[in-house]
Amino acid sequence: MAAGTKGVARADREAQIVADACRVFGENGYAATSVADVAAAAGISKPLIYQYFGSKDGLYAAAVRHGAEVLSDEIERTAASGTVGLERALVTLDGMFRVLEPQPWLWRLVFDPTAPEDGEAAHVYAEHEQRLLAFGAEGVGELLELAGDDDPGDLSALMAVWEQVFRTLVGWWIDHPDEPPEAMTARCERLFAAVLTPGTMTP
Repeated sequence: MAAGTKGVARADREAQIVADACRVFGENGYAATSVADVAAAAGISKPLIYQYFGSKDGLYAAAVRHGAEVLSDEIERTAASGTVGLERALVTLDGMFRVLEPQPWLWRLVFDPTAPEDGEAAHVYAEHEQRLLAFGAEGVGELLELAGDDDPGDLSALMAVWEQVFRTLVGWWIDHPDEPPEAMTARCERLFAAVLTPGTMTP
């Protein structure tokens, strides 16, 4: 049943619109996407979107909230797996690859360089980032604890490194859609081993 068909519960209709908005915003970016684009993808009228979400920014904020929750929930799930150190890093990456495989546009939606810098969507971004940073600090802290390192500066520096590594690896995989999740996880494992094995790096 189409999103604009009579008889569809409002909650279900809104969820479908948000799902379509996630894909359109994620594939095209906030700046290049109009309400008309989302309405066409959802098979509904523009006035219905305005009725439900108020504006393009309201619709975008709802889409970002959904996408951010999907990604954060997956990281929370892998954080509870009981793994630590580099094994936790691999489990986290593997979980992200698998949750994004059927919906890769969520990654670009959540990390859209054209997103507005203020407003409701920016607030959602900030909440999402804080949640991800908390999980990252927990994982990095465990890794340093295993190494007997309790220096706060080391924790801060390694968190910055991990954030960039994580985003870069997922972004690279998104740009190579023919690579299945299990192959990318194996690639990450090889890369970690190559970088961290003693004797593979020269001063």
